[in-house]
Amino acid sequence: MKKINSIFAILLLLTASGCAEFLEEENKSNVTAEEFYETAEGYEALINANYSALRNIYGDDPWMFVCGTDLYQEGRDRPPQGLSKYFELNSSSSGVDFLYVNCYKAIQLANSAIHYADITEQTGVTTQYLGEARFLRANAYFLLVQSYGGVGMITEYVDEPILQFDRSNAEEVYAFIIAELEGAMGQVSSGAYDGHVNQRAVENLLAKVHLTRGYEAFGTADDFAKAASYADNVINGQGLNLTSEELWTPGNDMNEEVIFSVQWSAGSISADPTGMGNKQQSYFGPYMGGSEVAGDAPYKTYTTLPNRFALDLYEEGDERWYSTFMTEVFTRYYDYFDVDDHSSLMVEDFYEPRWFTAQDSIDYVNAHPGVEYHSYGTTDPNGGAISLDRATMIVKKFDDPTSLFGGASSTRDFIVSRLAETYLVAAEAYLQAGDPSTGLDRLNVVRERAGVADASLGEFDLDYILDERARELLGEYHRWFDLKRTGKLVERASAHNSWITPSNFEGANGNLKILRPIPQNAIDLNQNKDFPQNPAYE
Repeated sequence: MKKINSIFAILLLLTASGCAEFLEEENKSNVTAEEFYETAEGYEALINANYSALRNIYGDDPWMFVCGTDLYQEGRDRPPQGLSKYFELNSSSSGVDFLYVNCYKAIQLANSAIHYADITEQTGVTTQYLGEARFLRANAYFLLVQSYGGVGMITEYVDEPILQFDRSNAEEVYAFIIAELEGAMGQVSSGAYDGHVNQRAVENLLAKVHLTRGYEAFGTADDFAKAASYADNVINGQGLNLTSEELWTPGNDMNEEVIFSVQWSAGSISADPTGMGNKQQSYFGPYMGGSEVAGDAPYKTYTTLPNRFALDLYEEGDERWYSTFMTEVFTRYYDYFDVDDHSSLMVEDFYEPRWFTAQDSIDYVNAHPGVEYHSYGTTDPNGGAISLDRATMIVKKFDDPTSLFGGASSTRDFIVSRLAETYLVAAEAYLQAGDPSTGLDRLNVVRERAGVADASLGEFDLDYILDERARELLGEYHRWFDLKRTGKLVERASAHNSWITPSNFEGANGNLKILRPIPQNAIDLNQNKDFPQNPAYE
């Protein structure tokens, strides 16, 4: 068994300890936490703690998911500069330990659930819960291996600090992930998604893992074909039946296209409503005003804004332009969601699309006297007056009208995987497997729902898929992984992010800063002094 270092073992123990304290508070007897886990009630609580760990991974700051890519740039406030611009990126940079810490916490909880599965009181769902824990552990390792490359693997329950550990290579980590998911397949529920991992979610992750491994030097000859097959199993003939607006309507988070999500409730954040919820709505837009708008508009951090390239990707008639962005801001922002008939509402801000003509602009202003008209080219961090509130384009698809103003107050679900992305995974997998015609068919299902013309076989390539993923998945936490997976990170970030040049990626001894560095604390506290840092940071 590969070992993890002491600081993270301690973090894991603290996590387990914290969970135990919570469970003991819920348990009204004098039994220990370990005894509690051996009961059906205690084991279910331990599984719930595993799901709660996902909130730390996906519900907090998105820097490791979206920064330093081709779609987002800083606005008035700055994300961590190393992750955003690369030239300051090193093992001590702000934010580089985010997934390292939170994924290992999730792994320890999963290891605990797997450990107690054979010990606990057996019920009709014990095996199902075991499969769910294996999926969650595999998901955490998948995030780690994509971000850092090979990592220390811990596959058993940790009950004491480990002072030194070895580093598995990426090939070994991928093999473990796939084996775990294949094992979980026959254990989890085959039923409809209800918030618990089911077989469809497992197959969907297997599709993504095989697709990602297929680009690696150690990838197998059939990885892309397997990715396509798993993706088609998930699709299973289901079309994209919702409109793109319905897909993101608040209160419709458990719609038919969701494959796996992280869930919140009002009760889950009641202890700290502005600190414990889902932060996703707080990003991808300008500051909307202070306490004077509290309750009437969402809090936006003004940090990670869609750039000009991202906005340029949309064409006239693409329904995703309107389902993704708040193009008209009413006097009360949330009336967009709360009022069915918008015809009588006053528009205060309008964000012009790229395809508006001069006459279109004149006509709009005449129909909306007094509107603050934001011309195209001024609504992104490249050309916008980002010192002003409401100056840049607003991503609305994650907005929560029930949230408090400020911080992480949203109780909307975080959508980890959904059907349209699976179609795009299938499109990419078929292309790379040598069957572009079938891949194009999968991609055009997504375009048809958006109301735009089918792509042609002549334009269907990897860059086209990445552009389509940008249009469909803007603001969802895929982009850095998409560019890293496809080998397009340096090329596309340098071409479309004005803060980044190819030289920003230059690391030690001619190596490129593609992988993130192993956090310095992990290196310093590991008594195995032969543990290697990623080459670009040595």
